[in-house]
Amino acid sequence: QVQLVESGGGLVQPGGSLRLSCAASRSLFSFNVMGWYRQAPGKQRELVASKPNWGSTHYADSVKGRFTVSRDNAKNTMYLQMDNLKPEDTAVYYCKASQMQDDYWGQGTQVTVSS
Repeated sequence: QVQLVESGGGLVQPGGSLRLSCAASRSLFSFNVMGWYRQAPGKQRELVASKPNWGSTHYADSVKGRFTVSRDNAKNTMYLQMDNLKPEDTAVYYCKASQMQDDYWGQGTQVTVSS
């Protein structure tokens, strides 16, 4: 069973930065696609960024230029660097990994942007 564990969330002021981590229980190369999603209160879960194993990263328009996905394959960990955070970025952030028809989700980490 695949386990994904997110960390790094917290409370930050507008304009601040956070880096989220997603640690996987096996090699990141075993997944076709990995991504970050978020869900704000009362809203549907939405895609933040999606990174195919061998392709370029896709970002939602709302985060382009502010968020960056990276990965450390030796640590089986994917990161989401979030800069210039806005109150509308407040949400629970989830890591997702997909392999063929199987999707795996982490438990989520809360990000709150507020002054």
